[in-house]
Amino acid sequence: MGRASTAISALILAIAIYFALLWGFDALRILTSPTFGLEDVWRSQVVFEIGRYLGLAPGGLLKLAALLGALKLTVAGVCVAHIVDRIRAILTGSDPMNEILETGLLIAVGISIVALVPAILSKNVDLTRDLTIQLLLAAIAAAATVIERRKADPLDAGRGKTAAVALAPSGGWFTPWRQ
Repeated sequence: MGRASTAISALILAIAIYFALLWGFDALRILTSPTFGLEDVWRSQVVFEIGRYLGLAPGGLLKLAALLGALKLTVAGVCVAHIVDRIRAILTGSDPMNEILETGLLIAVGISIVALVPAILSKNVDLTRDLTIQLLLAAIAAAATVIERRKADPLDAGRGKTAAVALAPSGGWFTPWRQ
């Protein structure tokens, strides 16, 4: 059990580092550009496809690109905060707080799904591959944080007893199908 939780912790940390670096640099590139990254034709296809679907004017495209950049920066910041928290947890021997990372990863999953649909529709195989990898990594890390938190939750040990008590015969008019 110890090796499995160490592997899960290492997986979560590696994916947090991946998103902190990749999405952090991408967000900084977007937010420091005068056109919010729209000059990069390959990476801005998602913004143009979403903008075409929503019927956005050029000003709306700039706002959408800035919004995506800000969301990526938020996810990267959450991942950096989690990396620091995980290092603190290792040094103090306590459990890391995964709730914030789970929220950041759910934002990453949402962004990846929203970005993946236009990439698929535009038949851009390279962009679709990159976005699919990011979606899978975010989903795997979110699931791993839930698994890690359930293993560390002391209330989980008593859930089996609670379920057994809930299924006990009541002696009244109701009798459960299974006991």
